[in-house]
This record gives sequence, structure tokens and C-alpha cells, in this order.
Amino acid sequence: MALAMQSGTTRPRVGLFVTCLVDLFRPSVGFAAVKLIEASGCDVTVPSQTCCGQPAFNSGDRANAKAIALQVMEAFAGCDYIVAPSGSCGGMIAKHYPELFADDPNMAQRAADFAGKCHELVSFLVDVRGMTRVDATCDATVTYHDSCSGLRELGVQGQPRQLLATVQGLELVEMTDSDICCGFGGTFAVKYGEISDAIVTKKTASIAATNTQMLLAGDLGCLMNMAGKLSRQGKDIEVRHVAEVLAGMLDTPPIGAPQDR
Repeated sequence: MALAMQSGTTRPRVGLFVTCLVDLFRPSVGFAAVKLIEASGCDVTVPSQTCCGQPAFNSGDRANAKAIALQVMEAFAGCDYIVAPSGSCGGMIAKHYPELFADDPNMAQRAADFAGKCHELVSFLVDVRGMTRVDATCDATVTYHDSCSGLRELGVQGQPRQLLATVQGLELVEMTDSDICCGFGGTFAVKYGEISDAIVTKKTASIAATNTQMLLAGDLGCLMNMAGKLSRQGKDIEVRHVAEVLAGMLDTPPIGAPQDR
């Protein structure tokens, strides 16, 4: 891994916010994130944690969203940075925690200070730690989906492409409308199933049109949604979190494979 570091400095302490989906469905993404963060010159800790509070927040349940946010801030209080392998959860912590406590004079500054330490994984590696390349191999043609929260809330777009360009054997083929929603949207896919299905159908058509072997993204929710649709359509396209490729950790079956269910 190539990165910018100051000699003689203390290694920052990074708290990994694992996310619910990674914890329950794809722990390999968490292990890949740890490998990448450590390679950037940081020490990693994984505090006891639950949800980021986004489902409650998006459903209008501010009371429970605040309670969860307080738990998260307490759990990660001793960390120099908080990093999530998810633009969705990262966006909730970095952008919406301050919003939750904006009218609370006792908590507003604490929430703002905490949010300022929070980053999406690949953005953290490139923008904060100055990583310029990775030591990984992936002999495949891939396409990349820009997840909504990572792109629109946290500005994650060029960073994954910058590091993917240094993966030996990998060829990136851009899909049409890579920045258009996959239809997941968390509770949106549950409440508006038919609309969600119509959106992901357009997305999988764009993916298939690239004639690539692998689909990558930075949010597991999006990946699981697209993998499920691709599988139901009978399309043989491997689906992985970008961290797994950047870390060179490809032993785990692809997302949506029978062993992954």
C-alpha cells in the first residue's frame, strides 16, 4: 500500500463501525476494512456496537434515533476517527447526527465534533490517509455502482476508482448511469416494492450491458439488492464489496452465492 505518512507520528486509533449488514451477512467486508485501515498506518478497534440509527431516523422516529446515536457516540468516544465500510451508515453518522441534536444546546457541539471524525472507508483511505495504491490482484473486468448516500452525502466517487486502477489485472468498465439509485434505499425497498423492483431492473440492465464479470460498490445493502435481482434474472455476474477487492480478499464466495445465503 502506498500512502502519505509523517515519520515518528503516533498511529491514529480508528474505530470500525462494522454496520448491521456487514456483521450479519458479510463479515468478510469488515475484515477487509481492518486490513486496509491498518495498511494506511492506523490501529483499529471494534467497540461494542449496534445500529447507526438510520432506519429509525428515516421512519421519523427521532426519539429512538437519538437514543441509538448517543450509544454510538459513547462507544466510539476514545477514537481519533470512526470509519464505516458504507456510505449509508457513514452518511447517517457524519451528516445526520448533528441534525438530530441541533436543537439541544448540551449535545449539539458534541454531535458536531463526533461527526467530524466520521468517514466512509475508501474516502478515509484516500482523502485522510493519502493512500495512492493497493497491493492486490483481481484478474477480472469489473463495473462500479455509485451508491446514493456515499456519492451525494459524502462525495465518494473518484476515490474507489483511483485505488481500483492500481489493482493488478483489473479492468474497470463504466456502466451507463452508474450514479443512479439501485432501488434499495433501506426501508424504501420494503415500503415500495414495485417501484424498487422497477428501479433495480433498469440498474441490472446497465450492469449487464457492460459485459463485465464483476459488480462492485461500497454499500452492502445496494450490493445485496442488485445481487438478488441479477440472480433472479439468471445473470452470471460476481458481486462484491469494493473493500474485498482492494484488500485482495477474494476467498469468500460472492454476495448472493448459495454459500452466502
